[in-house]
Amino acid sequence: MYLPAHFAESQPEELYSIIRANPLGMLVTSSDAGLDADHIPFELDPVKGSQGTLIAHVARANPLWQRCPTGTQVLVVFRGAQGYVSPNWYPSKHETHRQVPTWNYQAVHAHGTITIHDDERFVRGVVARLTRRHEARQPAPWKMGDAPVDYIDAQVRAIVGVEIAITALTGKMKLSQNRATRDRLSAADALDEQGSSELAQAMRQAI
Repeated sequence: MYLPAHFAESQPEELYSIIRANPLGMLVTSSDAGLDADHIPFELDPVKGSQGTLIAHVARANPLWQRCPTGTQVLVVFRGAQGYVSPNWYPSKHETHRQVPTWNYQAVHAHGTITIHDDERFVRGVVARLTRRHEARQPAPWKMGDAPVDYIDAQVRAIVGVEIAITALTGKMKLSQNRATRDRLSAADALDEQGSSELAQAMRQAI
């Protein structure tokens, strides 16, 4: 990833925050068949391993877990807030006309080593953790015990666990830090008006 110094983010907690808020990661793998990418919701364990661990599951029918056995090097990409930025939103554009469009975004690349877990205990643990997290905001959170035992057993047999020990984290926060403060804040106001409040807030907080 091209990473100019003024867009680089190296603080682990900032990167973990992006992952937690945007758990659908793009798992990029390489094998004899070439490059591939799978879109998978991950759960982050920030204290397991030197830089954290990602856990997830894939369908047993997905060849990923056989194509990329334990020990394979992989990349998971997480994207945060993102959006188009018009030069018309910069006060300086109307004075000099020396501005161009751009696209702002937050991205985290997690490099790591994959471990495949084809065992029921691990898979049930992954499902339970993902369910607890994503059902937490529901008025009556769903849990595995709500479904018939035989149905859940069949569903668990149809998936395989994935664990990725993170070996390197790279963060890019392209939030107009290379623009004058008044231009950056004016663009954030325009994004707010268009409903892109998450990106607008990130731009206001950027230094």
